Amino acid sequence: MSTLISYQWEIFITIEIISVLALLLFGLFRYYLGQKKTGLILIVAFLGLVLLEAVLGVLIYQETGEFSTFTLIILIFVIYAFTFGIYDFLKLDRWMRKKFGQWRGVELLTEKDYQIMVRQKDPKHVAKVNRRSAMIHLIIFVIGQFVFWSYGTNGFEEMVGYLKDLSWFETGDYRDSPYPNETLYGIGSVWIIVFIVDFIYSWSYTIFPKKSF
Repeated sequence: MSTLISYQWEIFITIEIISVLALLLFGLFRYYLGQKKTGLILIVAFLGLVLLEAVLGVLIYQETGEFSTFTLIILIFVIYAFTFGIYDFLKLDRWMRKKFGQWRGVELLTEKDYQIMVRQKDPKHVAKVNRRSAMIHLIIFVIGQFVFWSYGTNGFEEMVGYLKDLSWFETGDYRDSPYPNETLYGIGSVWIIVFIVDFIYSWSYTIFPKKSF
């Protein structure tokens, strides 16, 4: 187990690289070489690797007993894989069918695929998708921060006090914050900045929509 902890980042990165290769090989075997069974095996392997990452995160957490940056990264990757990752995979799948189809000189896309691809370029649709992702991020952000703060405060009233007075955010010391330790303070603070930037960026498609073409 000590070896697992010592090389946790190397193991995680290796799994991620193999996962990406599995997706690329899926497209190659299924759409270029026409080997559907091999393609299916590669997709199953990809899902297995995602679950392996989850297991890795659980083992590290059980051994160390703390919610570290590594544990958070694992959690984010696993949640992404089974939420937004599905949507992104479908986009990648259509892109691979288009490219491999062009190379083979065959049509691998359906009429529905073309309709979806046109819709994804529609500014109204793009704005809608980004609004939805922003609200999902908001929900996850609120729940995640609530969990973090619950470990470092004595109740809801104290949390409200920190919300009313944000001076703790500027001190750089977790002892002035609602977070229980330095690790969660660092994670929570970075997440706040990322959330604000992502939320503004996502809603910019609605406030400043691109012109239709």
